[in-house]
Amino acid sequence: MANDMNMGTFFLHVDRKNGNTPVCGASVQTAHAGRAVSGAYTDIRGDARLALPAHSYAASRRPDSAEAPYTTYDVRVSMPGYVPLIIRGVQIFPGVTTVQKCTLTRTCDDPKNRVRVIDIPPHALYGARDKNAAGPALQTAIYPSAREVLIPQNITVHLGAPDSNAPDVTVPYTEYLKSVAASEIYPTWPESALRANLLAQNTLALNRIYTEWYRSQGYGFDITSSPAYDQAYIHNRSTFEVTDDLVDETFTEYIARPTSLAPVFSRYCDGYISQCEGLSQWGSVDLAEQYYTPLDILRYYYGDDVFTKEARVVEAIPGSFPGVLQTGSESESVARLQYRLNRIAIDYPAIPFIEKADGVYDAQTALAVKEFQRIFGLPETGRTDEETWYRVVYIYTAVKKLAETESENFTVVNEGFPGRELDIGMRGLDVLRMEIYLRQISGYFGADTIPPVTVNGVYDEDTRRAVSAFQRFYGVDVSGKVDESTWNAVVSVYYDIAEELPPSLPPYPGRPLKAGSTGEDVKYIQNALNEIRRGVKEIPPLNIDGMYGPKTENAVKAFQKYYGLVPDGIVGPLTWARLGAEYSGAGGREDAG
Repeated sequence: MANDMNMGTFFLHVDRKNGNTPVCGASVQTAHAGRAVSGAYTDIRGDARLALPAHSYAASRRPDSAEAPYTTYDVRVSMPGYVPLIIRGVQIFPGVTTVQKCTLTRTCDDPKNRVRVIDIPPHALYGARDKNAAGPALQTAIYPSAREVLIPQNITVHLGAPDSNAPDVTVPYTEYLKSVAASEIYPTWPESALRANLLAQNTLALNRIYTEWYRSQGYGFDITSSPAYDQAYIHNRSTFEVTDDLVDETFTEYIARPTSLAPVFSRYCDGYISQCEGLSQWGSVDLAEQYYTPLDILRYYYGDDVFTKEARVVEAIPGSFPGVLQTGSESESVARLQYRLNRIAIDYPAIPFIEKADGVYDAQTALAVKEFQRIFGLPETGRTDEETWYRVVYIYTAVKKLAETESENFTVVNEGFPGRELDIGMRGLDVLRMEIYLRQISGYFGADTIPPVTVNGVYDEDTRRAVSAFQRFYGVDVSGKVDESTWNAVVSVYYDIAEELPPSLPPYPGRPLKAGSTGEDVKYIQNALNEIRRGVKEIPPLNIDGMYGPKTENAVKAFQKYYGLVPDGIVGPLTWARLGAEYSGAGGREDAG
């Protein structure tokens, strides 16, 4: 051990396994490198506290320190009539209290077990490691189906890689976070760095729960203990008092973006040995030493638009499966299914688009479900059973990249020509981006110059007509196809006029709006219809009251009839998109009422 030692504290609490009562008088012996160091006995509360030598403070504040950041000890806990417990690899930092909670089992209850062992591996930062980093995510105009972010009392962790033959453990959620913190960051770091890292760790776990990432793939757990897939978790390991206290204080906070309140996939890595598109753990220390706040640190790595949000704690998070959905079903769950299938269809064009995604499970929805089932090897029933529902959730999450650092939002970014010519029949995100550009340009110059285009990710006749009109207007060879010169021209015009355009379409609220609906979304519809009415006299005038009554329904029907939509008086995704496009073209404002 080094000469310039500091001291750390080891705090141990011992319970009896049967009865959860404190064990008084248990012997606690510590050793380092095979040599005894010190010992104590637990008091009436089952507690023992020992001061132990530790390496220098500076060693845990620099990633390139030649000295180990902590000193490891082996601890033996014994009591007559109980199976001895050995804890190997307890990490002691200078000026920090290391906390270990454990239980002793009576010998008569476990006569074959001569000793129990808890192995604590080296800290994740102390040595090479890397996270399994997915490719860069795209940002585009996709409207997520929102639901509340909840924090469970317990989380189920698979103690290994997803497909490994390892056990699952269900532990209190805060205990999980405390183990992750003790395994991933050093407790000697500045408080701002600790808080930023804890927020990233909590958000990553909540993302896995929110997206049902593993359960939607048929696994029976919420997250793994493998840092190659998620983040390090060591079952029954010792933790640190400073990070334990911060977890108790902050575990309801997570990182979100303004365009979606879902937890971001807050990827992180050490930033010294391994690099990733996310938070650098060692970099967060440097920023904290420059007096960055925790939020400043998070924005430095995840973008200026991230913010922290509070989540509600519940006893258990129910699965999202609403029960079997089939022809004739009508609910918000059907609307959510239809929205997800339409989004998946952009990447899997064999799946037909559901034109009337209004929450009614009709023949077209059943056909889309059946095609989805065929593609993904499920029984082709056209009914959405539990297996189909969770497979849709999984594929939707994958194509939408919600489980990546920068999940899709409503911001269009110029990523340059995609490297392939866009033409009739093509689908995908490149087509979707082009449609967004053209829609805004049409709204600026008017439908007589550039006809409006439906934003659906499908290069159909409407898209071709808009492209041809743009080419004609700007003197580009008129082909109706988007080659590199047309792509660059469209993008250039889009950004030239972007500051002058009215705000773009706000996100679809995730459910059809119809008679009886109320709120700000209805106000937006009413305001948009009144603005569009200036050029479409068939639409009757409306009061902006946020109440979807008979007058609003009739105005919606008139709008739908004029623009060739099904005149059912319901604002589903297609009507919402067309309404927003026409409202934008009419010079409307987003802040209705």
